[in-house]
Amino acid sequence: MIALVRTRTLTALRTSLAEAETEAAAARTEAEQCLEQSGNLLNSVERAEDAAEELRAALAHAIADTARLEGELETLRAQSLLDTEDRQALRTLLRITRKQNARADRVYVLFRRGELHSVHATPEAAESAAEAEGAHRSGWTAHTPGAALPPASEVLWRVQPLPLGDTR
Repeated sequence: MIALVRTRTLTALRTSLAEAETEAAAARTEAEQCLEQSGNLLNSVERAEDAAEELRAALAHAIADTARLEGELETLRAQSLLDTEDRQALRTLLRITRKQNARADRVYVLFRRGELHSVHATPEAAESAAEAEGAHRSGWTAHTPGAALPPASEVLWRVQPLPLGDTR
């Protein structure tokens, strides 16, 4: 069988073939570009996932550091409070020491029936010593300066201030 094709039809088929080949080449180029873009997108996605993983690790590390630093801060606050309490205690001790080291200008001598019994830094300490030996708590009388003292042998207990250091 022999087929007869007209020239016009042949030309139209050839033109159509050329157009189809051009369109196919353009489609191949576009497909290659799409493949290249999808490859670039996959690389971008992988880089983004890697960056996200690094950020997650950095966040976990930051959270751990924050917890550790909060613990240290709490410890330092407690230490600061202890230091403040220690400073206050030291100030109190220093104040007491200064009071005790302040040079006394007199002592209080406790006499029993005119005989020296003991020497004390304060009149209260002398009275306490006498009370420990049996003196009555209400038996103390104040001596008026310049007034004559009763004879020592007549007084069971007497506290008498005596100046220290320089003579007067």
